Amino acid sequence: MGKRNMGAAAAALAAVLASPLALAQDDPQKEIEKYREALGEGTPAELWEARGEGLWKTPAGPKKATLEKCDLGLGPGVVRGAYAKLPRYFADADRVMDLETRLVHCRMTLQGLSLAEATKQPFGGPNRKSDNEALVAYVTAESKGVKMDVPMSHPKEKEAYAIGEKMFYFRGGPYDFACATCHAADNTRIRLQALPNLTNTAGAQLAYTGWPAYRVSQGELRTFQWRLNDCFRQQRFPELKFTSEASIALTSFLARNANGAEFMAPTIKR
Repeated sequence: MGKRNMGAAAAALAAVLASPLALAQDDPQKEIEKYREALGEGTPAELWEARGEGLWKTPAGPKKATLEKCDLGLGPGVVRGAYAKLPRYFADADRVMDLETRLVHCRMTLQGLSLAEATKQPFGGPNRKSDNEALVAYVTAESKGVKMDVPMSHPKEKEAYAIGEKMFYFRGGPYDFACATCHAADNTRIRLQALPNLTNTAGAQLAYTGWPAYRVSQGELRTFQWRLNDCFRQQRFPELKFTSEASIALTSFLARNANGAEFMAPTIKR
């Protein structure tokens, strides 16, 4: 990130934190958006993108192969625009896959990794970077500016969407929560965090196209599978298993509802 961008971002953040009266009078979300805009180009997400591109093109695994022949739905090796059409049905696996599931598949089939190796450490933390998050950053960045166009022509795509919709409205857990508890009304928030209404097109488009994202508070780039996992944690639900059918179904529902929007991630969030 350039010094100019860092300086602008610091100034914007200082203004937000130092002006509680202004926050009380103005829309807090607009102030946060000013901070994000101040970062502009050159966000920390670019570090993940660069590392992901290196992982994509570097031979690895028992087969000493790259991922450059990985088919993300548009043909072997085609990355540009692929994420905007995911999740989708893949005939070679006979299932619907989101990006992270497909990356696991390619790492196993092309590079020879075991399932345990390919799914190890899907999310990073202090002093432990995740290859999955880097690869996701690289692939998703190649869809910036592309309109979302998730298909729903195959029976299994329709089935995944229907299951995802039921999951979105299902209430359970110790707090009797559902995804819809927080994301089915306009103009709601938790503290300074706006909660998009995912039941209307505008809200679904805005929310989905903003992930993955670099989380300033965590110093990590976070993927959409992480976002769902964290939502389940906050609802006190059992942990959503990485690349599970349930995670793909819920992603299918949310991604399909974002069709027509221009993809803009990786973005930056609080």
